[in-house]
Amino acid sequence: MSTIRTVKMSQVRRNPNQPREYFNEEALKELAASIENYGLITAIEVRPANKGYEIVSGERRWRAHQLLEKATIKVSVISEKDDLRAFKRSVSENVNREDMTPFEEANAYQRILDEEDGATEKSVAADFGKTVAYVRLRLQLLNLRLEFQKIVSEGQIGTQAAVQIAQLSLANQGALLGKFTRGEFESDNQIVHFAFAMKQQQDQQVLMITEDLTEEQQKERAASRRKTTSALDKIEQVRALLDEIAATDQLKLAEALEGKVGQRLEQLDRVAESLTKARFQLKQAKAHAEAREILVNPEAEAEDHAGAAESVEPVDPVAA
Repeated sequence: MSTIRTVKMSQVRRNPNQPREYFNEEALKELAASIENYGLITAIEVRPANKGYEIVSGERRWRAHQLLEKATIKVSVISEKDDLRAFKRSVSENVNREDMTPFEEANAYQRILDEEDGATEKSVAADFGKTVAYVRLRLQLLNLRLEFQKIVSEGQIGTQAAVQIAQLSLANQGALLGKFTRGEFESDNQIVHFAFAMKQQQDQQVLMITEDLTEEQQKERAASRRKTTSALDKIEQVRALLDEIAATDQLKLAEALEGKVGQRLEQLDRVAESLTKARFQLKQAKAHAEAREILVNPEAEAEDHAGAAESVEPVDPVAA
């Protein structure tokens, strides 16, 4: 049961265990304007605490009232005494909001796993209408270095890229961080591919240094290099032929092919498809080559996590 009443703003305080820490100021101003025009449509949920009330859900509406310098606010008083249960109610209200950061969500799930008897990733997913895979990916974000957590919270890197980075060792995250702060990534997609390449090399620990290879392995690598280089060199010959066709008058092309234009167009479509696949492979190869240059030896010690966080220079948002 709950009781709706109007109380003084001074009687209401935020929950220190609120799952959300970040509140978008522009969104709050928009909410405040809506409340000013139409009033508070849904009362915030509170519970009795220390001669006043503690917010269970509705902190955004309460903050909007503060912006409007309202003296009172409409509340729904519930008799929720269980801290964890109250916390879960708050998470439930916020978890599907776009302005709840991925880390607030991840930390909320982790708290439930830590404090609720018998809680599992499956039960947490069921509580909030998520898939187990979704919850697991959010939890992986907690493996990020503090520097990256800040960057992701500020929206400079998307969640997909963050999850990929989180799978790297702390030392390799630090190496990637240096590349990011130098502005060497043009998009989140580029970060995803680069981090994936680093992860593969980190896990496989492939022998990359020629001096470490046996004589037989060196011969195999040399043969592979010659074959690949030869194939790519021949592509330049094909490109010259295509440039020649591209420069030919369209009417003359139709006359020269004598009714087989369709067949030749299908041929070029197949070439274009193969080119797209080959280009993708080379882009991945480029990511692997660059990742190899900064990959940290698994035995190397990671830098001090907290200390490194303080030394990071401000970075500009990456292009979406």
